[in-house]
Amino acid sequence: MTRPVLLVIAHGSRDPRHAATVHALVRRVGCLRPGVRVETAFLDFNVPPVAGVLERLAAEGVRDVVALPLLLTRAFHAKADIPAVLREAPPSLRIRQAPVLGPSPLLISALERRLYEAGLTPADKRSTGVVLASAGSTDPEAIAVIAEMARELRHTGWCAVRPAFASASLPRTEDAVRALRALREDGVRRVAVAPYVIAPGRLPDRIAEGAAGADVLADVLGPSPELARLLLTRYDETRAASGQQAAAA
Repeated sequence: MTRPVLLVIAHGSRDPRHAATVHALVRRVGCLRPGVRVETAFLDFNVPPVAGVLERLAAEGVRDVVALPLLLTRAFHAKADIPAVLREAPPSLRIRQAPVLGPSPLLISALERRLYEAGLTPADKRSTGVVLASAGSTDPEAIAVIAEMARELRHTGWCAVRPAFASASLPRTEDAVRALRALREDGVRRVAVAPYVIAPGRLPDRIAEGAAGADVLADVLGPSPELARLLLTRYDETRAASGQQAAAA
């Protein structure tokens, strides 16, 4: 049986670093699973657009597609934008939309990888407060997921973890940094900012600006091996769920 095409759908950005990072991540996914065809598409700003990729796949005779939102939370893009564009796909395509990436233990591992690459060590955990800085959302479900991720990161041994947002929600990154600075009597000796974002762009740059008062600023998640494995996990989960539904029918 032919495996479904994995279509990774990113938001897109005017910042060229964004698309470059997405393509690097997709290449890593392809290397991990060479038997799966992986395509990339963007909702906005970058090419190829989602509709164009779907039309090309249909013209090539592809029948099955797993559409994977390259999103960390289930907010407007996952709930509205992506389903809308998938509904306009050629009728010959059987498309299943995979869940968003977060929450996941693999994301916790990717965040810690970036913190260690920025100069911290596991021995620093007990004296380091971490700001988990996301792009931000007005969706309560998305905000709750960020709070859950902050709790899970705290449970790995960091002295304290505070969520923060670059837009739409509060607190801002700089406010969370100041709040952690105030916890010195509780054991916080240094403050690190861990961007909970996949690729560079305007909002990640705003996170970096807000991290000016921190001791450590980690990189974005980018093409980390944990993130690449997570994309394949969501792909496999979607295929398995579809198979179970077919068996039940």
